[in-house]
Amino acid sequence: MNHLTPRDKDPNCLVEIIELKWLLAAHGVHLHVEHLQADSEYARATLDRAAKVPSLAVREVAARLRACLALAAAAAAAA
Repeated sequence: MNHLTPRDKDPNCLVEIIELKWLLAAHGVHLHVEHLQADSEYARATLDRAAKVPSLAVREVAARLRACLALAAAAAAAA
């Protein structure tokens, strides 16, 4: 199932989501906030992409957001 239920969403994650949105925009990557909140596969793919950006700030926010959303990295999930 790709959708997060309302109880799965942490309202405190919104700060990290918005921060990541603007940091990624500086690298030409569009993040759709509502899609990220509603679709765990989109969230995982976006965070995997953010983890590969050369910016340390982007990678740090992506890691915090991944923890906040309780999403495993693609490599970890495949193992």
